[in-house]
Amino acid sequence: MSGPSLARTVAHDRRPPPAGPVAARRYVNQWVESEAIGTERVPAFVLILRTRGCYWADQKGCSMCGYAKDTLGRSATPDELGEQFERALRRYRGEPYVKVYTSGSFLDDREVDPESRRRLVAAFSGRARRLLIETLPEFATAPALEPLHAAFAGELEVALGLETTDPTVLARYVHKNAPPEEYFAAADRVRALGLRAKTYLLLKPPYLTEEEAIADVVRSVGAAASRFDALSVNPVHIQNGTVVEWLYHRGRYRPPWLWSVVEALSQGAALRRDARLVSFPTAGGLARGPHNCGRCDARVLAAIEEASLAQEFGGLEALDCACRSTWAETRALEPLGVEA
Repeated sequence: MSGPSLARTVAHDRRPPPAGPVAARRYVNQWVESEAIGTERVPAFVLILRTRGCYWADQKGCSMCGYAKDTLGRSATPDELGEQFERALRRYRGEPYVKVYTSGSFLDDREVDPESRRRLVAAFSGRARRLLIETLPEFATAPALEPLHAAFAGELEVALGLETTDPTVLARYVHKNAPPEEYFAAADRVRALGLRAKTYLLLKPPYLTEEEAIADVVRSVGAAASRFDALSVNPVHIQNGTVVEWLYHRGRYRPPWLWSVVEALSQGAALRRDARLVSFPTAGGLARGPHNCGRCDARVLAAIEEASLAQEFGGLEALDCACRSTWAETRALEPLGVEA
């Protein structure tokens, strides 16, 4: 099956049927995680709202993204979103960092209507010091962002999933709908309004070798560092109903090694300029997530988190395990189609 037809087939299969009113009044998930504001380590309140999700997932979708399965299959009404907000706010304990996701774009009116956006942001004003939202670049406009800026007495941070600055990798392997230049232009608009711009860089899209994936992230750090306030290296984890999962089940994809995360951060640290460089791998240590041999995974993950929070990456090179030589051999042999 060719890439484009496979992508469209997966996109069609992963969208759930329209949900009823009970499901529409419950958010997807909420938790608290470690973060940093400047040099201060703080807890972050993370909320995933249940909306119609990313419009691009209906058309083709990104090769590694299965978040469409957590959506409503339709747009949420303002009342349904309001109930989700209220349920979530009852669990909020004054965490200074708040992150709000929608499995798509918070600034897309089809997912969250403008008044609901403003009310949610205002609810955290005076309580949180920084609030992060995520969006595709075409929705990061002054008319969408200015009301939120006015409603929130703190730092508003806009996250954009650039994934890579290589236009070929972005279009053919990740299946994004916009070129890198549109993400850069969106970041410029965000920062011109006095807001923070953050981006995600994907480690090991399908069809790249381990060595190519590391090089792609490092190049992207260097190219994006001047346009963003924060860069997050996100190693691929295998989500249900994705092109990556299709390849994984056929033995044609392995999630990245944690050693590759270490290498990407170590090399990227020299190119990040004033931007924060972080990585908090999802599903780290699991078979469907970034992993090493199993014996060293917890230790390496802890070191990656510590380096990200402290912005000190020198200690990563001191990490070691017997599997690090296996990883190095894999990097050398993989282009030849030979397993270490």
